Amino acid sequence: MEYFENIWKLVLEYIETEYVKNNRLSSIAYKLWITVLNPVSLENSVAHLSVPNATQKKTITENYTKLLRDAFYEIMGVDIKIEISSDDGIDLDEIKPKLPEPVHLKPGEDNEDFFQNGGYKYTFSSFIVGPSNKFAHAACVSVATNPSQTYNPLFLYGDSGLGKTHLLYSIFNEIKRRRPNTKIIYTNAEQFGNELIEALQKNKQDHSFTDHIAPFKEKYRSADVLLMDDIQFIIGKPQTEEEFFHTFDYLYHAGKQIVFTSDRPPRDMISLTERVRNRFEMGLLADIQPPDYETRVAIIKRKAELLSIDIPSEVCEFIANRLKNNIRQLEGVVKKINAYMVFENQQPSIIVAQNAIKEILASDQPMSVTIDKIINEVSRVFEISYDDIKSNKRTAEITEARQIAMYIIREITGLSQKSIGAEFGGKDHTTVIYAISNVRKLIEKNRDKAIKITNIIKSFRNK
Repeated sequence: MEYFENIWKLVLEYIETEYVKNNRLSSIAYKLWITVLNPVSLENSVAHLSVPNATQKKTITENYTKLLRDAFYEIMGVDIKIEISSDDGIDLDEIKPKLPEPVHLKPGEDNEDFFQNGGYKYTFSSFIVGPSNKFAHAACVSVATNPSQTYNPLFLYGDSGLGKTHLLYSIFNEIKRRRPNTKIIYTNAEQFGNELIEALQKNKQDHSFTDHIAPFKEKYRSADVLLMDDIQFIIGKPQTEEEFFHTFDYLYHAGKQIVFTSDRPPRDMISLTERVRNRFEMGLLADIQPPDYETRVAIIKRKAELLSIDIPSEVCEFIANRLKNNIRQLEGVVKKINAYMVFENQQPSIIVAQNAIKEILASDQPMSVTIDKIINEVSRVFEISYDDIKSNKRTAEITEARQIAMYIIREITGLSQKSIGAEFGGKDHTTVIYAISNVRKLIEKNRDKAIKITNIIKSFRNK
């Protein structure tokens, strides 16, 4: 065991030196996903590592296994298989449906498995409609029924966890059902950017003068329907934004359907070039708001039904009264309750629901270190001390810096106004709303400060 612990220390040092310091891995990702791993044993070329919970296990397995294998190879000189276990013993893949990964289906390709995963169909029929999402849902149905004939482009926006991705998959599902030979590409802005970077790097490295950009362009420009999730991630990436602009224009003028999702409307994408923002605003903008009480109860009951569990009405109402802003959290609590039933034989009750809610909220909170780093950066750029920004002092300079910090925290973390207020001594959410509004006006009026704010946001988005 001591031998493996020493090896693990060397692996961590290697990752920090070769990846973090060379900007191949952000320091936040390193602390959140790598340092939480604990060495268990090294047997028969298999490194057994553990993490506290199943969520961490799933994320690390899906995103960092190759990095870990490469690091072990550099330290030991042999290929090492990585096996990760969770201390809570829960296997998420066995207790919850798995959202499909971004895919690119060709005309006529069998897609039945794509549409149904673990008994949960990402279709319009499984989407719970309420006043907060009725307009967006209707727009998506219209687009899926008549691609390119109604709203093009369609731009869906709203906070994380409100069902935007579900609607994208529903459009995919409905179009494939009606028109099986349609070529649909579902992707997200980050994947689009990564593929572009990979093609550019291959062009530089390939001395045979093969053009790797052309296949990339052909892949996206040959689509009949382009569904792109989290479009806000093109912000601050000039090459990605440039290629996206030309891809959009090509598809739009060819009469192809385009649908985007974002966590904010185009007008709030401060550093986005005007021509791209204009393209987003050419079609229909549809926002999705947090669900009302009745919709939240309906979502909880529907999710419980899909998992074949019976949650009493009073428990559903208890959950709906405590989680008000995020559908993903509601679904997460139901899954937690299901896990308690399967692994601990605990029947749904208010106490069980309360414990599940605590776990979901704890796992959803952004890292406090990120918030501190944002405040520190605002402090450095605007020359106002960290303590003054966090204080209740009300001089004009300090108040402005505090409001800028609130605005950037909202941009980077997506944290609710109430939670941001809590980070600043329990300020009311209306204070945060007022602060964000003031900073938006400041950005419009003061170019110098707008550039500074944009640069801070860029620096955190690129980590």
